[in-house]
Amino acid sequence: MPASIESLQFNGLSALALNTPDGSRAIVSLSGAQVLSWTPARDDERLYLSPDAVYDGSVAVRGGVPVCFPQFAGLGKLPKHGLVRTQPWTIAEQRAGKDYALVTLRITENDESFAVWPQQFTAELTVVIEDGRLNIELELENTGHAPFAFTAALHTYLRVREVENARLEGLHGYEYRDAADHDRIKRDSGDVLMIEDETDRVYHSVQRPLLLRDGGRSLGIHSEGFPDVVVWNPWEHRCAEMSDIPANGFRHMLCVEAAAARHKIELDAGENWVGRQSLIVL
Repeated sequence: MPASIESLQFNGLSALALNTPDGSRAIVSLSGAQVLSWTPARDDERLYLSPDAVYDGSVAVRGGVPVCFPQFAGLGKLPKHGLVRTQPWTIAEQRAGKDYALVTLRITENDESFAVWPQQFTAELTVVIEDGRLNIELELENTGHAPFAFTAALHTYLRVREVENARLEGLHGYEYRDAADHDRIKRDSGDVLMIEDETDRVYHSVQRPLLLRDGGRSLGIHSEGFPDVVVWNPWEHRCAEMSDIPANGFRHMLCVEAAAARHKIELDAGENWVGRQSLIVL
């Protein structure tokens, strides 16, 4: 049986389910082009999705892989994390082969986005599952007549069994901005990153793959085009302030995000930019 793509409703959201013959499955919402679930073959769910997430479109769904564009976090005058997380995207392509499934979703500027960010653009998000791997690619094109600049991220929520036991490897020696400590610039000196308190870091110019060890499971994390890596866990006190995540939700999630956050990316008219994140079961 070849791979397949099916339309479905996910908590009231129109979505697509990508399936491969080995039993891998991913669910992508047309609202925000957000990957909501990824279950590799013979494995457990690898993305965290809050059981208290809101699906009415008033806010982004808490979990999965929200798309941040044209602004990451509050680093600018636009709404936090940009303008496309709760917008409807359209299907540009869907394709299923012998052992892979692929979907590309697209959004362009609209009256709502133009009112706060008067730029013309096309954004496409391509999701591919195959052979224990989830690939997400964000392509942005300046379709206007003047340059614009942006920041962006794939805000990936990874599911972990117990965050205090998780180990993130590959960030040794990199400089980072610590938003949990008054935006101080620091340098990572540990062999592994362990989460023991609120963590909100933007690592700069990361050039090596990362490895997340979660008990007996390991996940490779690789990005291209995105120069930065964001590592975020709200911990107990921040988690308690959020209405769309359980009080203990922080224990089962760790955001490891592919990002362009430190410096804005500039696109001239007619130019495009591509950033990717790959998650690989090891």
